[in-house]
Amino acid sequence: MSDFTGKTIIITGAGKGIGRACVELFSERGARIVAMSRSQTDLDDLARNFGATVISVDLADNAAARAAMKTAGLADALINCAGTNVLESVLDMTEQGYETVLGINLRAALICAQEFARARIANGGGGAIVNVTSIAGHRGFVDHLAYAASKAGLEAATRVMAKELGAHRIRVNAVAPTVTMTELAAAAWSEPSKRDPMMVRHPLGRFAEVQDVARSIALLLSEDAPMISGAVLPVDGGFLSV
Repeated sequence: MSDFTGKTIIITGAGKGIGRACVELFSERGARIVAMSRSQTDLDDLARNFGATVISVDLADNAAARAAMKTAGLADALINCAGTNVLESVLDMTEQGYETVLGINLRAALICAQEFARARIANGGGGAIVNVTSIAGHRGFVDHLAYAASKAGLEAATRVMAKELGAHRIRVNAVAPTVTMTELAAAAWSEPSKRDPMMVRHPLGRFAEVQDVARSIALLLSEDAPMISGAVLPVDGGFLSV
């Protein structure tokens, strides 16, 4: 088990789901957490239970996202967990739905990564970023048009970041989870007509839990992965292999 004592980790979307699981895991492993969320209630809970430094921010606001990263200051790692979805088909996609999903899932992640990298380089380099994407960036799922585009885009951006930031000793990777048992996933996959055909495509016979994803992120941020950069790690129970 990797130890993160003395490390500072910024986690976006920290209030719920994978983000909260990351707060819990990295806190247990000794890290100082800077948690970002729109929900003050969630932030208060993270501060109380995990001693996290909390920042209330709507990452859909570009200026607010940059200001939040500057407030967070220098950190050893960034985990871009913030995400949202608007279930719309190709024919029903709206401009508002597109802007909401791409604004949070892609643009905000790029802004946070940019500000993190600038701070690291100004301090001499080093550090690591993990972006949370999705198998939706690899397979076509009904009503996931903007979501799939945002996650595929973030994976492409991950490779560019790894290329450009490697000279500064900043590693950049992504994890691509399958359906993960969060509130967001429940809205999309609760109906048996959607859930059951998806479940049978998982060799391990289950969807992911948030802790599964958090542990995979910990691997990529740890000293056990010094030569892993530009990779997209499926956390999918074998879904993409069959």
